[in-house]
Amino acid sequence: MEFLNNKLIILILFLLTGCSSIPSNTANSCSIFNEKYLWYKHTKKIEQKWGTPIYIQLAIIKMESDFDWLAKPARQKIFKVIPFKRPSSSFGYSQAVKGTWEQYKKETGNKLATRVRFKDSVDFIGWYTNKTENILKISKKDAFKQYLAYHEGWGNYKHYKKNKKVIKLARKVEKQSNIYKKQLLKCKNSLNKNRYIIF
Repeated sequence: MEFLNNKLIILILFLLTGCSSIPSNTANSCSIFNEKYLWYKHTKKIEQKWGTPIYIQLAIIKMESDFDWLAKPARQKIFKVIPFKRPSSSFGYSQAVKGTWEQYKKETGNKLATRVRFKDSVDFIGWYTNKTENILKISKKDAFKQYLAYHEGWGNYKHYKKNKKVIKLARKVEKQSNIYKKQLLKCKNSLNKNRYIIF
């Protein structure tokens, strides 16, 4: 019986890994969606629901986790050698921290949401960028300022000019979002013609 249970666990992990594998070319939106067509359906649905462009959803995930569903911040080290605790509770595609993720689930009613599911992660990004627009009056199409608020939080956003490292990261997100946007213009028609059913 124990042997069967172990085999079942291994099978479930294998299926999860297969469904959540990292796309081979995370710098190209068309390549991502050719491999993960349901991801296109999910991001398109979020764009319609929250108003957050697909290319900005992808650019945030690219910066935060590079599409690694199990991504976590690197552990801090004592004396540069001994592994210590992680600097934050960030996890999954969106690198959402526990507290903000719980707020998202409570406000949206998505109680079964998990940070390792792409569908839930992009919904979180849509929810977050929508709140950023409402709280800070930042357009959901402004990749630079949206990422600053995403990284720093709504309360700390006003201090971002003091943090050159974060500004540099936000510029990278802005640049990547523009690249994704141009790529999507070339393949969006073919993606929209695809007849896969979304579950």
